[in-house]
Amino acid sequence: MDATLDDIAFLVRSNHRVRVLETLHERPRDRRELRAATGASSPTIGRVLTDLEDRHWIEREDATYELTSLGEFVADRFATFSEAMTVERRLREVWPWLPHGVDGFGVEMFTDVVLSRPGPGYPYEPVERLARLLDGTTSMRGFGMAVLKSGNLKTFFDRALDGLECEYVYPPAVFDGLLSWDEDTVVEAATRDTYTVLLHEDLPLDDRCGICLFDDRVSICCYDHESGALRSLVDTGSTELYRWAESQYGRYRAEARPLETATDLLSIESVP
Repeated sequence: MDATLDDIAFLVRSNHRVRVLETLHERPRDRRELRAATGASSPTIGRVLTDLEDRHWIEREDATYELTSLGEFVADRFATFSEAMTVERRLREVWPWLPHGVDGFGVEMFTDVVLSRPGPGYPYEPVERLARLLDGTTSMRGFGMAVLKSGNLKTFFDRALDGLECEYVYPPAVFDGLLSWDEDTVVEAATRDTYTVLLHEDLPLDDRCGICLFDDRVSICCYDHESGALRSLVDTGSTELYRWAESQYGRYRAEARPLETATDLLSIESVP
């Protein structure tokens, strides 16, 4: 095992070696092109090429270098591992608030990850990201917690009143929060055929996250279950995670109650 770790260390401790492998994985190159791609000096490129040739990962034909079959194997596997570690690093920051206690959820489902977090000098990044997702979709389904920020609520209800197809399974306390924000707007939207409100009193992790399905992306709003503070918005275009979220949504939708059976909208509308 030590020899294997030595081989891994040989590759990853040199950005130039990694970059040469990545560049040759695209197509064969000459030394000049490799210098341009890596930013390495001529002596450094010479040493890197010699090291890789010694391991039979690359070979030279005239002035052009290319990967051997062995080098292709290493480059493919390293690219897969590197992508996995990129996803892991992003998710590590928000792991406590993700729904990893829910059946079927797994980190291996993620592909691309966009992580938006409120910073000490600029707390609006998650809010702005959610607004962009809403602007770029024709439909939205979701369940659990929701971002109860005025900016996002205005964007969402503007879209809802403009015909956005939306179904959402709310914990009752979250829907009460919407009514507290702007009862008239929420009630008006809830009477539209395009906006379906469902209530569920026993959603898993409903104090920790909310999940939304857009046309082609899934977002997870992550909250600190003790303070209620928004920690991050994570979104991905992963087909596998989309299918998982869609399955979860279908389950909770089937268990939920339509708004009319829990709240008399007509009486709300009649309040002066």
